[in-house]
Amino acid sequence: MTRSRRLLAINNYFYRRGGAESVFLDHIELFTAAGWDVVPFAMQHPANLPSAWSDYFVSEIEYGGSGGPVTKAMQAAKVIFSLEARRKIRDLIRRAPPTVAHAHNVYHHISPSIFGALKAEGVPLVMTAHDLKIACPAYKMLSGGRVCERCHGGKIHNVLLHRCVKDSAVVSGLVLMETLVHRSLGLYSDTIDRLIAPSRFYRDKLVAWGWDASRIAYIPNCIDASQFTPPSDEGDYFVYAGRLAPEKGLATLVHAAALSRQRLVLAGGGPEEPALRRLVQDLGADVAFAGHLDKPELKRLIGEARALVLPSEWYENAPVSILEAYALGRPVIGTRIGGIPELVAHNQTGFLVEPGNPSMLADALVSVASLSPSARAGLGTAGRDWVRREFSPDQYRERTMDLYEGLG
Repeated sequence: MTRSRRLLAINNYFYRRGGAESVFLDHIELFTAAGWDVVPFAMQHPANLPSAWSDYFVSEIEYGGSGGPVTKAMQAAKVIFSLEARRKIRDLIRRAPPTVAHAHNVYHHISPSIFGALKAEGVPLVMTAHDLKIACPAYKMLSGGRVCERCHGGKIHNVLLHRCVKDSAVVSGLVLMETLVHRSLGLYSDTIDRLIAPSRFYRDKLVAWGWDASRIAYIPNCIDASQFTPPSDEGDYFVYAGRLAPEKGLATLVHAAALSRQRLVLAGGGPEEPALRRLVQDLGADVAFAGHLDKPELKRLIGEARALVLPSEWYENAPVSILEAYALGRPVIGTRIGGIPELVAHNQTGFLVEPGNPSMLADALVSVASLSPSARAGLGTAGRDWVRREFSPDQYRERTMDLYEGLG
């Protein structure tokens, strides 16, 4: 790979929509800075960043929009196997042959139909597992608000039986059909050369669900701590930053805030917000809803908090929000689930509690609040030193570059 190197970077969205998109776009920036020619492939969307390659992007799919049965059937077919995406990626790789293709999230919009085309053209393919979709049809190993592994061993009918996706028989049935087609055609198992797991937990879970360990590389997410300045002032509140969704454990957190009589700020939006507002009122908890914040304001909110709290009750992967809190010199209170314990050193950079346990979480909030500001800053400084040492952009690029080089 000493010749001019070209990376085909693939993701449904080409703007900073969520954690996966941030990793995807940071990845592009890192490899562009390293001298690679990076060609993106995504779905057309009004919020996309400009790209000279956007003519090759697949048509936008809007879920929940208007349209009759024929339109909805065509959309369902594209979700499962997009002929348009396969055709366009073939045109793109013939126009700009890549050294390697690196996919992030593709299901539902681009679809893994493109993987067979890449394989046929001899393009090495790497995919980052941002969730557990390639094992669990419903992505999260979550059903009815509880961790669920019923589909282990190929028993994927459970996704429909238990209506695991949006509690809908129709949507869950579509996801079941999608999974059946993808697995029968080997669209993931027979085409991906290497998987990247950002957490050891995801690596081990994918192996437990049948993936070959030799095909999975653990490469943690990264953060450029030099772009974050720890504020000099500290407020009197704890903060959660992210999507307001049931699996995030926010009802448990609100109960903990009420029990501990600690002030809490929830930054973000999502489907759980109305229920959380009612719960706050019922409990008389001191909780403020900050809504969606732009990056500078979010940095200030986290940087001046006593600690970031991540009370998740599902298999989180490797939350970038933890790395951001450390980069801002703040400790983290997290739950012992998924990849979170890999990123929180108990009593060193923060504290770990059991998921779904409001009294234990309340005790942690009180413990952190009772520390001196300098002691809290010491925990945060240890976290900042850790991310600079182990989660730097240079290390991420080097690890990924080594993976690419090993593809031949």
